[in-house]
Amino acid sequence: MNDEPLPEALSAEINSVLDDAGVHADRRLVMRMLRTAILLGEDGADRLDLKIASAALAEMRDAFRLFAPFRGVPKVTVFGSARTRQDDPLYLTARDVAAALAGDGWMVVTGAGPGIMQAASEGAGPALSLGVSIRLPFEEKPNGFVAGQDQVVAMKYFFTRKLMLIKESLGFICLPGGFGTLDEMFELLTLQQTGKAEPTPIVLLDQPGGTFWEGLRSFIDDHLAPTGVISEGDFDRVVITDSVEEACAEITGFWHNYDSLRWVGDALILRLREEPTDAEIDALNEQFATMLASGRIERTDPRQPEIVDEDRLELPRLVLHLDQRQVGNLFRLIGAINALPSAPAR
Repeated sequence: MNDEPLPEALSAEINSVLDDAGVHADRRLVMRMLRTAILLGEDGADRLDLKIASAALAEMRDAFRLFAPFRGVPKVTVFGSARTRQDDPLYLTARDVAAALAGDGWMVVTGAGPGIMQAASEGAGPALSLGVSIRLPFEEKPNGFVAGQDQVVAMKYFFTRKLMLIKESLGFICLPGGFGTLDEMFELLTLQQTGKAEPTPIVLLDQPGGTFWEGLRSFIDDHLAPTGVISEGDFDRVVITDSVEEACAEITGFWHNYDSLRWVGDALILRLREEPTDAEIDALNEQFATMLASGRIERTDPRQPEIVDEDRLELPRLVLHLDQRQVGNLFRLIGAINALPSAPAR
């Protein structure tokens, strides 16, 4: 990241502007954004480049403001085709899974369009629906279940839209769709495989008896895994089902005992809901020894950065030094943590 300093006099003027605007929280980050904008101007950046950067920042601000009031509410994003009709069994499946999760207190995030997106918004209801729409010359307007509500934001760029469809959610459900749906699904897998996103449950949901996602599994098993372009088991973190009940159980069950993680230096801290026993920790070490760069999986107290941030201090913790090449396997470790006998009763 470019930390090229600005002239002292200019920095003082910017600080004065921030004082006048009442900006005090995370001031260094705001200063960094302003500095970057000024440096873009000094670079003589192309007008189109400046328009992209300006619009992207403005869109992200709008989306952050949309999501901010609901930060403490668990969210699931539902992806699927905009072309699915209301009499299609897939529409009913999307509506039912959204309704079931909303009944458990989850908000449902969609792309705010028709088809599967409308079905999910309908199932969740307006109060528990958030929409992130895209402005296209040929695309339909936001569906009636989010249009006119304060809980929808429109985006110009797909990359900012995709960011907000993924950033806030604790689970993802993908129903059959076209290029856009597959793009979103593979983005999720890439982020998980590379460790650029924290582990989250991903469900590929079909209508009862449907085979859409099984075809994808066959392609991956027959063409991707054998050639080594993905690692064996990379697709195991995805659940393929035609059951609304199984889809909901996968989303909610992922957070049954596992709560969150945080890196502190090269140590990975896993926060749990219940304290594991010594025997359970020994079993985890035996099962996941190949994931460790060194040492063992052990209990730990909150580390200093967590204490400073007051970050989930009440929860028990495990610490490990992860082999970075094994980051994609965190999903399996979390599954084992959720299955511990000490985990909360379901």
